[in-house]
Amino acid sequence: MSSNLKTMCTIVGAGKFSDFFKFNWKEQSWNLVVVLGAIIGGYIATHYLSNDSITDLNPITIAELQNMGFKNSGASLVPNEIFSLESLASPKKLVILVIGGFLVGFGTRYANGCTSGHAIAGLSSLQKPSLIAVIGFFIGGLIMANFILPLIF
Repeated sequence: MSSNLKTMCTIVGAGKFSDFFKFNWKEQSWNLVVVLGAIIGGYIATHYLSNDSITDLNPITIAELQNMGFKNSGASLVPNEIFSLESLASPKKLVILVIGGFLVGFGTRYANGCTSGHAIAGLSSLQKPSLIAVIGFFIGGLIMANFILPLIF
């Protein structure tokens, strides 16, 4: 999934600026179908297969999230305070989304795969680089959740 960003950048002409994007993207066009399938599947899952139940979170987690400004923790799959259309009006939240998206995209390319790819496919085939990547993902997640996120909100 993460290699699709490279393919899409190549389609729009990024090869004019960097040799990294100079490749025959048509050989990777099948991968764009995966993106389309994920978008369609996500739409079907959220609109037709969801039961709208509230996620059962630990009361301590709920209290910590409320202290950071998240009102209805667990009421939706993603917090509305960050991912709603109204939050895009806030420059701070927009910058957080853009920088976060860039870091996720950069990280998946730098690690040669995404978190689920390393954790599911890499670990199941006993690949040492995937083990190192997954350990790094967890350490990064712990640092983000416990140190950086409270500073941002």
